[in-house]
Amino acid sequence: MFEKQTLIALTGPTAVGKTALSIALAKALGGEIISADSMQVYRHMDIGTAKITAAEMQGVPHHLINILEPEENFDAMQFQKLAKQAIAEIQARGKVPILVGGTGFYLRTVLYEVPFSEESRDESVHVLLERRRQEEGSAALYAELQRVDPAAAAQIHPHNEKRVLRALEYFLSSGERISRHNAEARARQSPYALFYFVLDMEREQLYRRIDARVETMFQGGLVEEVRSLAARGVPRTATSMQGIGYHELFDYLDGKTDLLSCKERIKLDTRHFAKRQLTWFRRERDAEWFMREDYASEEEILRDMLHRVQERRKENR
Repeated sequence: MFEKQTLIALTGPTAVGKTALSIALAKALGGEIISADSMQVYRHMDIGTAKITAAEMQGVPHHLINILEPEENFDAMQFQKLAKQAIAEIQARGKVPILVGGTGFYLRTVLYEVPFSEESRDESVHVLLERRRQEEGSAALYAELQRVDPAAAAQIHPHNEKRVLRALEYFLSSGERISRHNAEARARQSPYALFYFVLDMEREQLYRRIDARVETMFQGGLVEEVRSLAARGVPRTATSMQGIGYHELFDYLDGKTDLLSCKERIKLDTRHFAKRQLTWFRRERDAEWFMREDYASEEEILRDMLHRVQERRKENR
């Protein structure tokens, strides 16, 4: 019987403080970090994604950051393929792979090897839905999703056009509800010796951190970053521009709203996003939760995580 390879995932809502803790964890375990963030794959998008800097990495190798141009598409299937390649390479070097980020579905595709089928996509269905979106509007497609797959619709924000289209496309191409597919994916066992850590904190404190982060982004040049992307020709419909902080600022650049209103909307959208992230992680059966308020310091959280890794490794020997 072969021994399962160790894989660590560190996740949690946006702005909870995953980055600093992930560096400490990687240093303690001899690890390398794989970003599980759907936006940090893009170059030229540093401020709005709160992308880790070279100095913050402290020499710890990072993967799947700055690998695409903003005009390129990226999805969970591509992430799974690239992340699994990175995991294999890290393990071959005798290091511990540590997935870090808050994109829950991306994490699940790797932690449980959720199957994707390239053949399941019917390009004609995709084209038809895109045409309907342009002619009827995204609200009409969301209403249809509520009718054919209410469980999926309940988990997708009406404004998340990409996920609404994907859920409808899956149903129309396969005849199966994507909510059922996702439920089956949640029941899968991980092929790894998995440590699935979720960092969380008291809600109001998290919201204050989110608001402070948004203020820092604006002070650091977020408007100029989005303006340069628009000037480069990146359309607001690009996958990269669906990230919070980017699609809202297009309304400001188009003169549809003032800057203060735009900033407040980004704060609100980010808080709503954090709530959806937490809802997702609560459904993950292997997740181990770490509430910041339960610890006197970051060092204590790190010690607890390391203790759990060491104890389970002993049990599995």
